[in-house]
Amino acid sequence: MHWRAEAGTLCAGIVLFGMTSLAAGLRTPAEEVAKYQDLHGRVGGSLVVYQRAEPKTLNPLFGFDLSSREAIGLLQADLVHINRKTHEAEPALASGWKVSGGGRAYTLRLRRGLHFSDGEPFTAEDVVFSFQLYLDEKLNAPQRDLLVVGGKPLRVEVVDASTVRVVLSRPYAAAERLFDSIAIVPRHAVEKAYREGTADRLWPLDAKPGSVVGMGPYRLKAYTPGQSLVLERNPFYWKVDAAGRRLPYLDTIEFRFAGSEDAQLLHFVSGDAGMLSGLGARNFEYLKQEQRTRGAQLVDAGPGLEYNFLFFNLRPGAEGGDPGFQVRHGRFAQDAFRQAVSAAIDREGIVRLVYGGRAAAIWGPVTPGDRRWWDEEIPRPARSIKRARQLLGSAGFHWNAEHELLDLRGNRVEFSLVTSSSNAERRRTATVIQNDLSQLGMKVEVVPLEFRAMLDRVMRAHRFDAAIFGLASGDADPNADMNVWLSSGGMHLWNAEQTSPATGWEAEIDGLMEQQMSEMDARRRKKLFDRAQALLAEHMPLICTVSPDILAAAKAGLENFSPAVIPPYTLWNVERLYWAPGSGGAGASGAR
Repeated sequence: MHWRAEAGTLCAGIVLFGMTSLAAGLRTPAEEVAKYQDLHGRVGGSLVVYQRAEPKTLNPLFGFDLSSREAIGLLQADLVHINRKTHEAEPALASGWKVSGGGRAYTLRLRRGLHFSDGEPFTAEDVVFSFQLYLDEKLNAPQRDLLVVGGKPLRVEVVDASTVRVVLSRPYAAAERLFDSIAIVPRHAVEKAYREGTADRLWPLDAKPGSVVGMGPYRLKAYTPGQSLVLERNPFYWKVDAAGRRLPYLDTIEFRFAGSEDAQLLHFVSGDAGMLSGLGARNFEYLKQEQRTRGAQLVDAGPGLEYNFLFFNLRPGAEGGDPGFQVRHGRFAQDAFRQAVSAAIDREGIVRLVYGGRAAAIWGPVTPGDRRWWDEEIPRPARSIKRARQLLGSAGFHWNAEHELLDLRGNRVEFSLVTSSSNAERRRTATVIQNDLSQLGMKVEVVPLEFRAMLDRVMRAHRFDAAIFGLASGDADPNADMNVWLSSGGMHLWNAEQTSPATGWEAEIDGLMEQQMSEMDARRRKKLFDRAQALLAEHMPLICTVSPDILAAAKAGLENFSPAVIPPYTLWNVERLYWAPGSGGAGASGAR
């Protein structure tokens, strides 16, 4: 048992700053800041970032949407942080931790002498209070499911003013990664609302700036409805550079609201935006050709953690007992049918035609961007119409004189394929798949739906034949996607929330995922997860197609711009960003 302490680019020792509590006027313990020994930047300036949608809230307990999470991530801090480049867990508000009890207890040593953005001191009591909020069933925070291990909520207790212990009901591999998603909220600023039952109304976008309290690199400065959200440097932030200067470097981050990717692109081309994230391949190629953005930093970070896939509705009794669906369901439920569909799909064609080469063909939900868990042994056969026809023939399908595919009863094989009308890449992918499967004699009707309508049809009403989806995990670790892998999971999309596994292979996957969750030996854990991947690749409930590259852009002169494959893709290292002298970056005036 040993302390796991400062890692990566942080210094091995702890840098101590003397500091006085603004609230009490009393001397507090020396401030244990994290120091970046490799960082030599320039203070000042502003960065303008256009989001596609306006955030819904600044409350970390209720920020579900991506725009809210992006802003909240700059206002708050967590105990342990996953480095988006190395994929490793690193110290954050906790300067180190040790594991005991065979993986059932984590003791975290907190940095002493730190303060929230309003100057109030940070203590172990804030940590315990934060977990109390996340675990409260009435609040139903999105993080709660992650904090229930073995069917029981984890327990958090104070050891002393700068130490907490987290106790789990059973061993949990890499449990320190759970802490990455838990923003530590200030008890002094939140407890009253929590006791009064109004915690859900805390910190709306139009909250008074001083009332939104956190330990992130920024704090709220101003909000203009429908236009912008401005954040300013947190003077109490707990990281410093090599010269001991308090981070972040940029004075302000201004989020403006664009409404669409094309609108974001126009603002960048006009020079109004300093950074772009989540670019599609076509707009990325446009920027490469656009004269006005020559010299800009265009980064293709390679495949991320997003996996796109086709899946069939394998839920018994779906479609309200419609006899036509029951016939189709019988086909969908055959492994050979799904394997034939997979064999006929031209994944490399999708990469080329839909993504302009800026994606990777995949045969399972773990992408090449997930370096640790990617399994080289998973079969990745080339497209083969011949093999697809052999699989169908072996399952009793046959063809008529018009080359139409018929089932055992002589019925034409046809189905509808729903996808999001607002996602151009998935619409085009659906068209490619429609054409590919026509070569097998299948008739596929593509049905584009507004995104919310599609989610309602697939996940609530279960009224669909097949669908094209994309999922992106917030972490490279398998445990982050347990609700996809487990038959009882809400995102087990082909047949969600089963009371017991519908098939033997799903039962085996359930067992493997439960085992790997508690396996503390990394090599044995990898073998268990590899077997789960192999089962999914064999039975094909998810017919994975491509993993899009992470594409981003920034103005010339924005230093340390380094997009990663784990979200947030571009602002994960916001405290390190700065404008080079004379760069002319967005809002760079006033640098000092």
